[in-house]
Amino acid sequence: MTSKEYKDLSVKEFTKAAEVYESDNAGVYKMCKEDYPDVLAELEKEPFTDLLDCGCGTGPMLTLLHKKYPDKHYTGIDLTPKMIEVAKRKNMSGVKLIVGDCENLPFDDNSFDVVICCESFHHYPNPQNFFNSVYRVLRPNGRLILRDMTMNSAAVRWFCNTFEMPIAHMIGKGDVRIYGSKDIRKLSENAGLHMEAFEKRGFCRLHCVVRKVK
Repeated sequence: MTSKEYKDLSVKEFTKAAEVYESDNAGVYKMCKEDYPDVLAELEKEPFTDLLDCGCGTGPMLTLLHKKYPDKHYTGIDLTPKMIEVAKRKNMSGVKLIVGDCENLPFDDNSFDVVICCESFHHYPNPQNFFNSVYRVLRPNGRLILRDMTMNSAAVRWFCNTFEMPIAHMIGKGDVRIYGSKDIRKLSENAGLHMEAFEKRGFCRLHCVVRKVK
């Protein structure tokens, strides 16, 4: 499929999901809540002022952060207008929410101390563009905290990417690919970033920290 076709599928999928995304009827999307404690723990390791949430959805992570650190500045970006519409209903002060493409982040250079991306990255058809954009908008010594799906076995990842992804497309999901540590390291290095940590946590969870060292 083309990049546009992948993205159109994702927008269609999450337009349907937006109204129930944070409810008890969220289905598979309820799994995203498992990422939040690990992201919060990672953020507590270093001070930050400006944070960008890529693929923010209806803003559940931003809601938690806004309550925990109300003095910080937050920006959320998502490709699906309906997701941003629902997020804006929360009326969180000091939180900027925009519709946009995470592969081409519409922000000035050196704008953020932290970029977080939770369960959105596997929807990006051009992952290198995302990493390049992250490098540009991060401040020196800034971090990308990435949470997504993964498998330890390269063979299992190949099976998922080759056979399960096309089935997902047939049922209306815009998943593109899941990645291993070597994939993320290469994407990071190509963008000028340094991968500090990569772990598989829990059930098929990728936890990764990438830094802009200069």
